[in-house]
Amino acid sequence: MTNTHLKAILITSLGVLLMSLESLLIKLTSITALTFSFYVGIFMFFSINTILLAQKRQKVLSIYKNDIKPILICGFLFGTSNLFFISAIKTTTVANTVMIFASAPLFSALFAYLIYRQKSKKNIFVASFFIFIGLFIIFSSQLGSGDFIGNIYALICVNLFALSFVILSQYKNANRLAITAGAGLFIVLLSFSLVDSFEIDTNTLYILMLAGIIVSPISRVLMGIGTKNLPASEVSLLMIIETIMAPIWVWLVLKEVPSDSTFIGGSIILLTLFFNSLYVLKVAKKQS
Repeated sequence: MTNTHLKAILITSLGVLLMSLESLLIKLTSITALTFSFYVGIFMFFSINTILLAQKRQKVLSIYKNDIKPILICGFLFGTSNLFFISAIKTTTVANTVMIFASAPLFSALFAYLIYRQKSKKNIFVASFFIFIGLFIIFSSQLGSGDFIGNIYALICVNLFALSFVILSQYKNANRLAITAGAGLFIVLLSFSLVDSFEIDTNTLYILMLAGIIVSPISRVLMGIGTKNLPASEVSLLMIIETIMAPIWVWLVLKEVPSDSTFIGGSIILLTLFFNSLYVLKVAKKQS
């Protein structure tokens, strides 16, 4: 392992670990999902554009002009996905949300085939089978409860995220920070049209600032830097950190304990993703 490779793994891991705090910050507030989304979207838009200005300076306008199509399409999908993610966190447990979100590779493979006719390898079909079982276990035990509605939000969230990821893969040179800033703008516009109240207290404002100015933008920047030098299989493996750590942070601070069905279904999903990533990594090393 080269120093560059190790550095990329460490930077990406730090970014994913920082991102895992987002769920806790959402749970720490008592405001609605739409109010939370509105303020975080504002902070995300301005903080990420500040980073973009610091990096590119005079090139920022040309970046938005040249990448306007992926910024609008993927920004809208990412922003809408984020709205449903926050709604899911507010409605069901963090463990339910992140375990369902971990099924993104399954839906990415599906959308890649439906839109671009990209055929998946056999390991994806095997992994999808076990991920589906895990999702079925999580959903089936919560029919008719509030958690079930939250699970639906999480399912919509992961579908929108997977779709945006597949479309974004066709724009490899598009600036990821500009797209993330675009997502922040769409979050503001969508939540503004639906929100009932903008009223927040001082403590909530601090949490929103922490989420929108520090956690969200810095985690994305670190992941953007790290993933440039990592294969997709290693990135998928490192993303499991977020799935594991998000429920742990909430359990440590708020004592939110996952249900037995979430633990069983989530374990199946996590183990499937882990072994699938190891398999892809092994195949990639043999071919290199």
